Amino acid sequence: MLRRNFCTSLMAAGAIGRLARAQSQSPAPAAGRIVLEPSMPGQPHSGKVLLAVQAHSDDIPLSASGTVAKLIEEGYTGYLVRAANDDMGDAVGLGTPGTIGEAALGNERDNAEVARVLGCKGHFDLNYNNHRMFEVSLNEVIGRLIFLIRLLKVDTVVGWDPWGHDEENPDHYTIARALEAACWMAGRFHDFEEQFAAGLKPKTVQDKYYFARRPEITRVVDITKQIDKKVDAIRANVAKGPGGHSGSRLRAELAARNQRLPLLDGDDVAADRNYIREFSLTHNRELGKQYGVEYAEAFHYIPAGASGADRDPRVDEYIKQHAVPGK
Repeated sequence: MLRRNFCTSLMAAGAIGRLARAQSQSPAPAAGRIVLEPSMPGQPHSGKVLLAVQAHSDDIPLSASGTVAKLIEEGYTGYLVRAANDDMGDAVGLGTPGTIGEAALGNERDNAEVARVLGCKGHFDLNYNNHRMFEVSLNEVIGRLIFLIRLLKVDTVVGWDPWGHDEENPDHYTIARALEAACWMAGRFHDFEEQFAAGLKPKTVQDKYYFARRPEITRVVDITKQIDKKVDAIRANVAKGPGGHSGSRLRAELAARNQRLPLLDGDDVAADRNYIREFSLTHNRELGKQYGVEYAEAFHYIPAGASGADRDPRVDEYIKQHAVPGK
């Protein structure tokens, strides 16, 4: 991940790089082609399954945790997949590398905590080496994702956009390409058909929420009601450190200089949460303001049938209007 200094000597290099990436999405284009997805009462998605797929432990927390929490609250059964083992990441946050083993273990624990915070039923670690996924057989990754889609009977996915611009991380675009292919191939009868011997059946993913550094925005999701879960999901990423325990650490640094920020008053949890709200959610506030809500996340949304996997809905409408009794 890109790392830059933040608040001069007050913050270590790791925080702003991840924060900048989370806020680097372009402003929403003209509203005519964008759908605002509101918060839905009750559980209209009861019985559906959601698969959130990230390359690293902080991708979903920063870019889509509000939407994942929203869909789960509205009835989805959620699962979280992490493709890389984050061994090239930080070990204890805020640009502190530690050892490769410490980084892998810290991010593994963080990923499990993110899944818990968001209400996921389970999580999976594919454990590919961080920043090396472009060396892995794409068909292997596709096959593993197809297995999960069929096993869990996935209806909807959230993940990196395979068509996104300005992507510099090979893990991001590799898992994105694999997920896009798996969503379609999982519904076919001759792709990885040996899985059927284990009792699995074809399952086509219906819709996709894709995020990116500079996305083609077609859907904006109101996450105002889920903002506390987004804050806690970001805080769970202690190792990556885009939020993590940044507030409590900054408060300790300031205290050592005989300084204080009222924003960071209270216990460590309050300091971390207030820091995240102030600095990590700027883009979510600005995007929400454009659409008349307090907080929002942006996606390139692909609905059911858009890929051609399902029958053109115009056919069913034509049948409804013109079908006559058979002879």
